[in-house]
This record gives sequence, structure tokens and C-alpha cells, in this order.
Amino acid sequence: MNRALPEVRLRVPTDEDALEWHRVFDDPEVMEFHGGRAAERSVYEELTARQRRHDAEHGFCLWTMVGPGDEVLGFTGAQPWPHAWGPAGEIEIGWRLGRAHWGKGYVTAAARTTLERVRVAGVTDVVAMVNAGNTRSIAVTRRLGMELAERFTLPSSRQEGHRYRLAL
Repeated sequence: MNRALPEVRLRVPTDEDALEWHRVFDDPEVMEFHGGRAAERSVYEELTARQRRHDAEHGFCLWTMVGPGDEVLGFTGAQPWPHAWGPAGEIEIGWRLGRAHWGKGYVTAAARTTLERVRVAGVTDVVAMVNAGNTRSIAVTRRLGMELAERFTLPSSRQEGHRYRLAL
């Protein structure tokens, strides 16, 4: 049975969103596959500034996900793969959602909007890099129609990772 996806808005991150991202991600469950704990606020300040620049230059970024009542839920969006290892030069779609909002369809709805926006910006395909243990994110890749393209070992944790691909 398919349920209707919730309304979610995506906006270019603001200075204030750095504080909101820090607050929303300050949860060990949210950060389980991202180092186990939220980064310092200064990291989110730099990240949101970089995303504003990226959106201005390319038409896409990691956008702030906004739910009912203008509540910051997390982020979703796309950006060039930022590491020396992995799919260098490719565009990665990604998401991170506050624990209180899990299981409600926000990430799927926001990721679908992201796919439309990057397609309009001229991106022809995207990848998603996911820890093999992250069953929630793997489920999102499936709902988006992504296909498993590669299994690899994550350099930071030595755990298995998956690279999913979707032609737009």
C-alpha cells in the first residue's frame, strides 16, 4: 500500500539553519552512520555557507528540509562527491533527518524534489553512498528507483558501504 507523502519544503540553508542542523543532529541515533555524534556548530556554519555558494553557482545544494509550522527537519540535496576516495566527480544525493521525524515519508518526499531540481540543473545521474547497515537510507534509495552499483569498504570505519546509482 502506498501512502501519500507529506508536504515538505526545501530552502537554501540560512545562517540560522547551522544552529538548527546542530540541534536536530545532536542525537546518537541520527549520527550512527555519521561518526556517532553531531559536529561542532562551527562545522555546520561552514557547511551551510558552502551550500549557499554551491546553490548560487550550480542551482543545487544540501537544502534545509522544512516541515509543518516551518520546523527544520534536517537536510536533503545533492553536491559533488567531496572525498578523494569513491565516485570522484559524480553528484551525490544525500539526506539527514532528525529522529522525531523518522518514518513519516519526509526524506522520500524531499529526495524526489531534489531529483527534479538537479535534473533541471542539468545533472544526468546521481549516486548515493550508504553504509550497508543503514537500512532506512537503503529503503529510501529503493523508493527513488536507485540501483545498487557497487559494494565497497568505507575507509573511515572499515564497514561495508553501498553505492547506488540513478540515471535521470
